[in-house]
Amino acid sequence: MEETAQQDLVFLELRQKLQSGLVFIRSDAVRDDADVKIESKQGSVLSVQTPDRTYRVKLAPAVSLLETSCQRSPGNTQHGSHFRLRLKVEQPTEAPCSVIGQLRVDVTYSFLCQSCGAMVLQDRTFGRVLPLPNGNWNALVDDWCCHPDPFANKKLLPRDGDCLVGDTFLLLARDSSCEQTLVREESSRQNASAEQKRSSKRVMVSCRSCSAALGEEVTAEVLKFYITEILVKPREDGECDIAQLSLVSEPSSERQRFLERTLAARLVELSSAQSIFRFSIQTPDDKAVILLWLLNTDALVASFPDAAARGDSFISADEVHQSCWAAQAVKVLYILCSDSKLQDVVDVWEKDISVHPLPLPQSSCEELQKLLMSSTSRLPAFLRCMNSYQVAYMQM
Repeated sequence: MEETAQQDLVFLELRQKLQSGLVFIRSDAVRDDADVKIESKQGSVLSVQTPDRTYRVKLAPAVSLLETSCQRSPGNTQHGSHFRLRLKVEQPTEAPCSVIGQLRVDVTYSFLCQSCGAMVLQDRTFGRVLPLPNGNWNALVDDWCCHPDPFANKKLLPRDGDCLVGDTFLLLARDSSCEQTLVREESSRQNASAEQKRSSKRVMVSCRSCSAALGEEVTAEVLKFYITEILVKPREDGECDIAQLSLVSEPSSERQRFLERTLAARLVELSSAQSIFRFSIQTPDDKAVILLWLLNTDALVASFPDAAARGDSFISADEVHQSCWAAQAVKVLYILCSDSKLQDVVDVWEKDISVHPLPLPQSSCEELQKLLMSSTSRLPAFLRCMNSYQVAYMQM
């Protein structure tokens, strides 16, 4: 059936704050609910036994199943069965920090291209790591100032030794080494008039080794790097080993995993620090691509696709059982702005000042869109949507 063409055979979602969980088993994996047995093995291992196979999920050390707490849900459908669990959570798992959350003063960093691992900036030590104002700050100035905007047409730029931190990017001062590692390329806004193109020309900055776009040139002396395009490595033990920092080209699956982890961690940081839960994923020229609603940040998820032995490093399989780790994840609702049927919802979000803009390169916006759609397609049919929104999980 179309609903089960891509969805996983077994799917688990555990909520740490609610101390509850959901287990879904597709209809072709089990014929009768009575044939299913769910129990704890060795404390933090959850075992789901079916007539044909046993699925084992390794949980966080502080999370375990309360015995005899498994209940069959009355909402079972022809597409599969689902069960409700009660958990014991001694301490919720802490969310990992994004690159932005890890930067510190008086620590020496090197910046690498995420696509090929080539060195972009080496041995940068910051005397100041300062956050830039909220993404909507320009729109709020008129509401707070009784006189004309004092910041109009002024840019906040770093000095030597500064690192200015935006929501999804870093502003750094250019140095002489950039001529050997970066390439400049002018571009203009698409679908704009000739006059608009002249006034809105942007200078893109790409990796000289692989031509991957890393960010843009804010001024002749200041560079903007997006956190989805670079790796930041601190110098350890006072030395920076270039050989250790050099990376081999990562396959597309590794690229998707990096993008997913980076953005999920950043969404959690922004929601925690600023109580922001609705985001507009935009291209650098302010074109909205995805509307994203952060729903839950305490989920542990695990799933078993049909081809569990396909070589995924997170899954091992044999004739008797399959095992995987439960991954920390955020649950999001999203809408693709290209969907003409949902234009009314998009218009409402665009007029709402509480929606937080998150700029990303065009290519990263497209990758994120594919990542979210792939996550949705693997979910059980009854979990894929909520009203007009699609549901997805982003692993951290």
